[in-house]
Amino acid sequence: MSGRVTGLVTALVWLLAAAACAAPAPMPARVASTLPPTPDVRAALPYAITLPPGFHIHYYAQTVPGARSLTLSPSGTVFVGTRDAGKVYALLDDNRDGIAEQVKTIAQGLDTPNGVAFHDGALYVAEVSRILRFDDIEARLDNPPAPVVVYDGYPADAWHGWKILRVGPDDHLYVPVGAPCNVCRPDDEIYGTITRLALDGSSRQIAARGVRNSVGLDWDPQTQELWFTDNGRDDLGDDLPPDELNHAPQPGLHFGFPYCHAGVFPDPEFGSLHACDEFTPPAMSLGPHVAALGMRFYTGDAFPAAYRNQIFIAEHGSWNRSVPIGYRISLVRLQDGQAASYEVFAEGWLQDSAVQGRPVDVLVLADGSLLVSDDLAGAVYRITYE
Repeated sequence: MSGRVTGLVTALVWLLAAAACAAPAPMPARVASTLPPTPDVRAALPYAITLPPGFHIHYYAQTVPGARSLTLSPSGTVFVGTRDAGKVYALLDDNRDGIAEQVKTIAQGLDTPNGVAFHDGALYVAEVSRILRFDDIEARLDNPPAPVVVYDGYPADAWHGWKILRVGPDDHLYVPVGAPCNVCRPDDEIYGTITRLALDGSSRQIAARGVRNSVGLDWDPQTQELWFTDNGRDDLGDDLPPDELNHAPQPGLHFGFPYCHAGVFPDPEFGSLHACDEFTPPAMSLGPHVAALGMRFYTGDAFPAAYRNQIFIAEHGSWNRSVPIGYRISLVRLQDGQAASYEVFAEGWLQDSAVQGRPVDVLVLADGSLLVSDDLAGAVYRITYE
């Protein structure tokens, strides 16, 4: 087929799809500081958040500038990473009343410490090009130890360079590495992947490929299989392509980037190189440009049984759409291990096109309530059910 015909066919595919879819830094000095006490703010937020009947939302902590990724220790300390702020916080709710009485800054001056994970007494923090570990951190919140460099071999690109990390059920670190571009084919195979490392930083492997920019992953508590969000490429209009929720029941799968988006849309530039059916399609196509970030399976027992083992996703909100969407918490329901539906769970951070907040991550507390971080408002919210 000639290049001219191929181009016309690709253009026609995108037009039809659009119609169908319309709707390393220096080592930081040790630091320990406590932000002003969080006031009792159990009352409703200053703007309306719409939730299903019986659910309520209040501030867990208000003084958490740039709050991004969340992780929880067994004793109940919530650790919070940031992006532009360069800080890591510890939130303490010692009296277990659902409000953090203290917000402690345990590290600062880091290079985009977006990702945090707690394991075996240590806090792991993901910067752009390396992973740090703060040992015995809870015993030293007021005198944090110097961090240990676990691994420093990641690319230093700023574009999609911020990282998350989670400790998987196999006791390994999982760290996505975003593409250093909107859409491209980098020479280094590490880009556009989810990587897997031993806790000491050794034995780095690629667990998934063809992943443009994942900022959220979790494991099904019943099958231990990996699920993750992925942000679709830009500059294809308001409604293409969708963001993705992906399911990786085994390592080594390829999810299409940069050749195919959302399983069915060939890329205008790279789509002629590989057919979409060569790749693993998404488990669920999400809203276009909603910026689906943090996700968690709901493993608590405080919400109705219908929410158990379902997926909550923080949608940070579109920045490149004529009519903004996202700025909400969505819910993907599973049936027989497969994604079956996608719905809005909590919304209201977008009020008549005015952005009040931008959800980044979700976290299930031991009492079954759900925390939501917001890097625009510099806050963490708590959702409960009565």
